[in-house]
Amino acid sequence: MNNSVTNTARLLWAGLRALLVLTLVTGVLYPLAVTGVAQALFPGRANGSEVTSHGKVVGSSLIGQQGYSLAYFQPRPADGLGANSLNTRYKLILSGATNLAADNPKLVKAVEDARAKVVKDNSVPGYTVRPAQVPADAVTSSGSGLDPAISPAYAELQVHRVAERNGLPVARVERLVKEHTQGRALGFVGEPQVNVLELNIALRDLTAGR
Repeated sequence: MNNSVTNTARLLWAGLRALLVLTLVTGVLYPLAVTGVAQALFPGRANGSEVTSHGKVVGSSLIGQQGYSLAYFQPRPADGLGANSLNTRYKLILSGATNLAADNPKLVKAVEDARAKVVKDNSVPGYTVRPAQVPADAVTSSGSGLDPAISPAYAELQVHRVAERNGLPVARVERLVKEHTQGRALGFVGEPQVNVLELNIALRDLTAGR
């Protein structure tokens, strides 16, 4: 009987020691090591890829924002975003895609309406946008609805409207877009893109400095 109790106690103690060691290694030491390496080598990414303006955090370069006036560059549509309907105590925005098929009448109408709005908003005296000029990312949302970037084609399509609204030369706004166009990662991965938040911050600084 005593041997049985002793063996059980030893097994329990061995299991407890293993639990404590694993907790220390995987729950404390490993997270601290990963956090330390990330902060040392990639502090910007480790802290959420924050974008600052005049010393204040105004967003993340990884998350798109909506609600810009027509004096600024517009992001992709965010049709997949929704509101929290379960725990309404917290005001949360849920990201996602519409999951509508390409021939779904609702999606087709949404794209047609969006294209008409892009044409109307970006046609200014001396420059008329044709429907065929409107790129796909101007009328469709991304899979998450939070895409922070637009294609150079969509940014360039907005140049004349932004210039007219801000009283800037078209050439200066075109140069601003080129300065904020990011090429393919490693020269071949992905597509060129323009981060809307960073571009609009530069635009605001440009207009404020006149």
